[in-house]
Amino acid sequence: MMEDLYFRQIQAGPMANFVYLIGSNATREAAIVDPAWQVEDLVKLAEQDEMKITSILVTHTHADHVGGDMRGEYIEGVAELLELCKAKVYVHKAEADRFAVPESEIVKTDEHSSLTLGDVAIEFIHTPGHTPGSQCFKIADRLVSGDTLFIGSCGRTDLPGSNPEDMYISLTQKLMKLDEQTIVFPGHNYAPHATQSSIEQEKASNPFMRFPSKAAFLTAMGYPG
Repeated sequence: MMEDLYFRQIQAGPMANFVYLIGSNATREAAIVDPAWQVEDLVKLAEQDEMKITSILVTHTHADHVGGDMRGEYIEGVAELLELCKAKVYVHKAEADRFAVPESEIVKTDEHSSLTLGDVAIEFIHTPGHTPGSQCFKIADRLVSGDTLFIGSCGRTDLPGSNPEDMYISLTQKLMKLDEQTIVFPGHNYAPHATQSSIEQEKASNPFMRFPSKAAFLTAMGYPG
């Protein structure tokens, strides 16, 4: 599969978002992750690589990841991309009803969802906490972690729909149990000197992955244990 894998990390927009292109070198099909910004440029980049975007993967439906009204200003996003590419939008079922895209274009995902492009298999991992429908995407030894896991930190849990208990479970019961050599590709470029990490590195140095109990985690996040 790794020989067939096409994978690009692109920073886009004023909030240091990462967008990902994931696809098959054999079939030239690609999925794009969280295309909220600079949509036409992203499509042109895929075309320059001779890739056709056929799927849109959504880690969660915050405006800086999918587009919409943010602080009174409309930003580019998934809806615009659908005007340029014939693609289906993969969004977790917990957030599909809040997504401003025609229902006919949406594929509602859950814990058992996956997507295959050529020999490239993409596994969907439901990781609520930052939002109810947050999900990560695992491709062989790579994890696109959205706003669940950052390099040295995790996503906020003080926003509408956030849940710190869910975040603790997602981090400790799902992501920490992945192979330690799994490479982590986050949803934002927040780390000063790195754009990727590994589960091993995060288990060793990320304070949000090192709490001995859920109560300790909740206390640190400002909630009663």
